[in-house]
Amino acid sequence: MDTHTDTDAHDLRHHGDAEVRDEKLIDLAVNVRTNTPPDWLRERIADSLTGLAAYPDGRAARAAVAERHDLPSNRVLLTAGAAEAFVLLARALPVRRPVVVHPQFTEPEAALRDAGHEVGRVLLREEDGFRLDPAMVPEDADLVVIGNPTNPTSVLHPAASIAALARPGRVLVVDEAFMDAVPGERESLAGRTDVPGLVVLRSLTKTWGLAGLRIGYVLAEPETIAALERTQPLWPVSTPALVAAEACMSRAALAEAEHAAHRIGVERAHLLAGLAEFDEVRTVAGAEGPFVLLRIDGADAVRERLRSLGFAARRGDTFPGLGRNWLRLAVRDRVTTNRFLQALDQALLIGG
Repeated sequence: MDTHTDTDAHDLRHHGDAEVRDEKLIDLAVNVRTNTPPDWLRERIADSLTGLAAYPDGRAARAAVAERHDLPSNRVLLTAGAAEAFVLLARALPVRRPVVVHPQFTEPEAALRDAGHEVGRVLLREEDGFRLDPAMVPEDADLVVIGNPTNPTSVLHPAASIAALARPGRVLVVDEAFMDAVPGERESLAGRTDVPGLVVLRSLTKTWGLAGLRIGYVLAEPETIAALERTQPLWPVSTPALVAAEACMSRAALAEAEHAAHRIGVERAHLLAGLAEFDEVRTVAGAEGPFVLLRIDGADAVRERLRSLGFAARRGDTFPGLGRNWLRLAVRDRVTTNRFLQALDQALLIGG
């Protein structure tokens, strides 16, 4: 296990939006589904603007999330995006030995460090396909954070392997921000009440294109939910975000998300087949998320050449456990993917 130092080389605050913020590029760096939010959701959000004079009331949205996961409402907390939950966990829970399983989304570690914690790292290995070995996690860890499917590796860990990390006195945080992009949400732990210390985080920003609205939620034991809620500011989630959360819990919305998940699988297979044509490219096997992770010698230079050709890819060197030879690509439609593959061919030829 590796423990961070103050001279850590990884920029934990770098995210995909930085790749496209100041230039007009085709975006393969941000994992938000394209052509979202859908019209029906835009209309629900727009209709909510007539009620902005009233303070937000999250009861209906909280109840809808609870019903969706077959849980009581006191096991649900609505947050301003799933990222807020990492800050709440870092500030509210009296942990002494937090451990983050990497490579994964870097905000959990950043939030823990900002709250004054010394953070241990478990680095999953490329030679193991970045797959979880529960034995790698120290027994004395009292908080463990892991993503499923994991950003940026796109690995979907078996639910049983993650549940095996649970211990008396340990908080087990599972970031399922991309689980709704997996058909059937297989391997999800959301809704489980038999795993001690389990905290599941969900985001509605990726599948529904609500990154600018900020809406997510936490599923956990009532005592944990109460501790996190006490750390939140008053009215942390806006009325439009609450309306969006309730709308995305409907049967029609869940069916639409399931259809999108199947479509993502088809488009991901097309992207992976195209990448397999390049001898210089090696992808992480078994991708299950709406993105893929690939290794190219000199990927940092390839990324810059891709930018000059109009495409933004997510750099991999900000993720602990990766380095300058890694890139993450969001799954897009077939036309965009084909254009990207042509640009990648050019970028590799230029580099060669």
